[in-house]
Amino acid sequence: MKRILTITLCCLGAAALVCSCGGNAAKKAEKAAEQAAADSIAAAELNQRTMDKIAQLPEEPVFDIITSMGVIKVKLYAQTPRHRENFAKLALNKYYDGMLFHRVISGFMIQGGDPLTKDAANKSRFGTGGPDYTVPAEFVPEYKHKKGALAAARRGDAVNPYKESSGSQFYLVQDAEACAQLDGDYTVFGETLEGLDVIDKIAAVQTDARDCPVQDVKIVTIKLAE
Repeated sequence: MKRILTITLCCLGAAALVCSCGGNAAKKAEKAAEQAAADSIAAAELNQRTMDKIAQLPEEPVFDIITSMGVIKVKLYAQTPRHRENFAKLALNKYYDGMLFHRVISGFMIQGGDPLTKDAANKSRFGTGGPDYTVPAEFVPEYKHKKGALAAARRGDAVNPYKESSGSQFYLVQDAEACAQLDGDYTVFGETLEGLDVIDKIAAVQTDARDCPVQDVKIVTIKLAE
């Protein structure tokens, strides 16, 4: 009888423990759901504020790409509206803050805008990151790969026959002659107004076998020029 009572008490204790654990799990799940809902609302509000700002931008807004090696002032073109809006949205939402110029080729161009570069542990994957969308190509014949041209990076033709642009990665032309072959294949959506010397400085840094700077060249932030 005593043994049966002991077993019964143990079972009741276990049941209470299970109920308690189940209650804690339910509370945690509820809190997680509440946090997710709050985050979703905050993201929607941020996006709306950003879109309101974009609606008030001039046709060809000017942004400062503030790097660890100086400031590059760029103008976005009116005739590439999808790229203009996308770049402005990402910049205004501070998406680019802390990213690196992960591909630098002297005598060619400098490339950045990959969110994976915020974590050095991702180095083997640098150049593959971005948001979960692409931007339709916007080829405008008069927009060439001149020095300081701002253009969108993209995946190769074999997997990207429509030549859609990366959702966030971009490059700045250092050498117009070397980049002329890219005309009509990559969307040029802006140009450098000031800071060509900064592009040259970045292009001159030491790089490794994968064209990644040995010492980080960081995008501190990208903001509307004052």
